[in-house]
Amino acid sequence: MANENEPVKTNGGEINKYLIISLVSTVLLCVVFAGVNYLVVDNLVSSKMEKLNLPQEELDEEDAEGDEIQRGIVVDLGDFILNLCDESQKKYLKVNVAIEVSQKDTDFPKEDPNASKGGHGHGEAPAKVDPMDAIQAEMNQFKPAIRDAVITNLSSKTSAELSSAAGKELAKEQISNDINSILGGEREVLRVSFGQFIIQ
Repeated sequence: MANENEPVKTNGGEINKYLIISLVSTVLLCVVFAGVNYLVVDNLVSSKMEKLNLPQEELDEEDAEGDEIQRGIVVDLGDFILNLCDESQKKYLKVNVAIEVSQKDTDFPKEDPNASKGGHGHGEAPAKVDPMDAIQAEMNQFKPAIRDAVITNLSSKTSAELSSAAGKELAKEQISNDINSILGGEREVLRVSFGQFIIQ
């Protein structure tokens, strides 16, 4: 009498069946993978080839759009020596601050080629005005308020806050926002830079 719990022996037909199914599924997966890989690589290569066939002017325009860094006018606000907001002991900050503000279209007017020729020999040509002098004069009217904003911002920080890179970046962002509100939209602060930065 055979025991019912004993496994029934097979002749190997089922093993061959599973082996064939495994092989077929593996081959199908490889074909699907190869097809997807071909489509991705084909699209990548064709897009690169299209860029190679573009005229140089269009390539320059694309690069200019993606990599454009706005340049501004640097205004040195000078040195600051400040008490920090540490409670345990007095800490001082010595820092040099400069800001870079946006340019206006009228800052650097294009020269009229006929103006350099002068008149018909009568009198002299008017003296050229340095655009940077006009910009510095414009910024000088805001300088007291800007320096006050820098002092207020930095003196409200502790030495621990300003010791980390993240703390310095946060202070620069806050100073930038404060100065932008002072300038009232006439110019925009592009960057705030700390030259010398010593905490004692």
